[in-house]
Amino acid sequence: MQFPESWLRAFCNPPLSTQQIADVLTMGGMEVEDLRPVAPPFTQVVVGEIKEAVQHPNADRLRVCQVDVGQGRLLNIVCGAPNARAGIKVPTALVGAELPPGEDGKPFAIKLGKLRGVESQGMLCSARELKLSEDHGGLLELAADAPVGKSLREVLNLDDHVFTLKLTPNLAHALSVYGVARELSALTGAPLREPKFEPVPPCHDARLKVRLNAPDLCGRFSGRIIRNVDTRAKTPQWMVDRLAGCGQRSVTALVDISNYVMFEFGRPSHIFDHDKIHGALDVRWGRPGEKLRLLNGSTIEVDGRVGVIADDVQVESLAGIMGGDATAVSDDTRNVYVEAAFWWPEAVQGRSRRYNFSTDAGHRFERGVDPSTTVEHIEHVTRLILDICGGEAGPLDDQVARLPQRKPVQLRVARAARVIGMAVTERQCLDAFARLRLPAQADNGVVTVTPPPYRFDLAIEEDLVEEVARIVGYERLPTTPPLAPITAKLPPESRRSRFALRRLLAALGYQETINFSFVEAAWERDLAGNADPVRLLNPIASQMSVMRSSLLGSLLQVLKFNLDRKADRVRIFEVGRVFRRDASVATTDTTVRGVHQPMHLAGLAFGAAEGLQWGRKEQGAVDFFDVKGDVEALLSPRRAEFRPGEHPALHPGRCATIWLDGRQVGVLGELHPRWRQGWELPEPAVLFEIDLEAASQRPVPAFRGVPRVQPVERDIAIVVRDDVSHADLMRAIHGAQAGGLLRQALLFDVYKPRQAAAGLAANEKSLAVRLTLGGMEATLTDAQIEAAVQSVIDRIAREVGGRLRS
Repeated sequence: MQFPESWLRAFCNPPLSTQQIADVLTMGGMEVEDLRPVAPPFTQVVVGEIKEAVQHPNADRLRVCQVDVGQGRLLNIVCGAPNARAGIKVPTALVGAELPPGEDGKPFAIKLGKLRGVESQGMLCSARELKLSEDHGGLLELAADAPVGKSLREVLNLDDHVFTLKLTPNLAHALSVYGVARELSALTGAPLREPKFEPVPPCHDARLKVRLNAPDLCGRFSGRIIRNVDTRAKTPQWMVDRLAGCGQRSVTALVDISNYVMFEFGRPSHIFDHDKIHGALDVRWGRPGEKLRLLNGSTIEVDGRVGVIADDVQVESLAGIMGGDATAVSDDTRNVYVEAAFWWPEAVQGRSRRYNFSTDAGHRFERGVDPSTTVEHIEHVTRLILDICGGEAGPLDDQVARLPQRKPVQLRVARAARVIGMAVTERQCLDAFARLRLPAQADNGVVTVTPPPYRFDLAIEEDLVEEVARIVGYERLPTTPPLAPITAKLPPESRRSRFALRRLLAALGYQETINFSFVEAAWERDLAGNADPVRLLNPIASQMSVMRSSLLGSLLQVLKFNLDRKADRVRIFEVGRVFRRDASVATTDTTVRGVHQPMHLAGLAFGAAEGLQWGRKEQGAVDFFDVKGDVEALLSPRRAEFRPGEHPALHPGRCATIWLDGRQVGVLGELHPRWRQGWELPEPAVLFEIDLEAASQRPVPAFRGVPRVQPVERDIAIVVRDDVSHADLMRAIHGAQAGGLLRQALLFDVYKPRQAAAGLAANEKSLAVRLTLGGMEATLTDAQIEAAVQSVIDRIAREVGGRLRS
């Protein structure tokens, strides 16, 4: 909400400075987000009248002007503006004036000088030179009645300030200058100038028939016909200035009047070209297939969930949001129909977002507009039209279908004191409500308030507590320390924080990325194999239409972005939430019914395995085993098991599932060649994605004494089938008892002859394993060593069908 200070003071003028008013509004719950002057500082710029303008003798594009600035003599000023002519009044900077700073940040001083041999005793200014607007097409032409010689700042009220309020959705009653003034009066006690709307006597009896067929859409509809309107009339400068202070540019007189009343009293209205309406108006819900071309030039299709105003032929307006192009007023319009209505907030909410635009009218109607003042505001609009554009007003029609019933709300004074945190009395509560113009009655410590029609935010007791607190003053609330003891909650040793995981991956050379949780539907289908993702009802962009169930697509997008900018080595990771449909999930404080939202950690490696350095030769591209080592380091000291697996995004033969404690917690592998080609990657990328909860867990260290004797190493060669994996072999070895002497087992060689060899069949391979054995107190004997090795061999034979190679 933006408005000029002078307009606010026209309704309520407390004896406070501009900054003090801003502070009062902020402490009253209406945060002043910005406060700036209407114009930057400049001095000695006055109203000048050009008496004569002749061609410069030495320059084709310059004119020599004789300017009256009220000093008793004419000033000789050289000007190059195309609209410099006799008879107009323009801003004139006198010698010694300082204009707003230029690009160098320094004020521009006006000095006596010569231009092409002709003396110039000042400067005629454009709006851009005074930093009033970006218009630099010519001199700023002032009103014909502007007093010559008077300061321009005073004539144009340039010492005014513009307030910008950041209002919360419950403050619909403050979405107007009068609404803010009403709040300022309550906060300061300054008197409020209440407007009076005198009825306009009708000059003819023409009426437009209106049918209200949807009382759940429109509760009240008021309007009247005005004939013989001059739509080419010029908007008064005072109205243009006030609209500019609200951030609204002048369009035409009729449009400006409608916007002016909306900013003044929060009442959106619409003006139809009456001659373009076919028959009667029908206020109803839309019908499937109906189309409407709006004033912004776009064509939309409505349905049964969108309210419209239609005539006997077509839809003419989007109810409470924007009018249609077919009945828009133009320079040829002679007769108009002025409409003001009460649209139910529930019938307007969310409709603008369906069509990817928003309007000031919709912004107000979806929060609630006073239904009791449609007639008064029609009278106000009518009076402004007659004063500015002329015309003949007809009788006013007012149809009431159903209005909101404002139920009384009760406030317990004792509870208000507990919630606010300071003692408040019944008298203070009644005084606060009286200042806010809220009808209230007290009975035995309970105050009953009947909300007025413009207060849609007063529904429960807490709403009244807030009103009392802000009128009493937030700055008066005492600072009270909490009574509850504060006990530090130490994180368990068996968990690592997200920060610790981020730091570990950063130490491994990865850089963190943060991406949107909504992604392209194709990513979910191709990279996650998710045919039914969680779809967004109102995506911020058409390509971001679903919630992600995997982080891999986001990482690939970041990789492609970097490769397009000549990056040759990329290591990235992300910690984020994913979203999957799960009917077993119920709604709680942290969950949404039907959607499982676990946290995942994913990483991607691309390019050389190691960066370029002088100490070693450049290595090849990163491969599966490089990233596997990073994942093992991330999960350490827990030992993950990697099993061959499949994933829609990964290479079928270079993909592994990650298991911890018998449960799959993630996936690791090289990007599928199909997607590598689709993303136009010059080399394969290796990716992993694991459940963050599994990565956060770690065993608490259990310390053991250091052995006092040296260990013993024995190498064995085991013949197994080709389908026996490393994990199967290690599981069998560590499952052997070995008398409790086995410390470590390490595979250091794999032998697979091209042709059948002695002791090896065509479907067999030889695995060389080094066993490390040792006791705690004494050196092992040969018998102990042989028994331990034999137990391992026996276990291998039972588990995987292996035998000792001869």
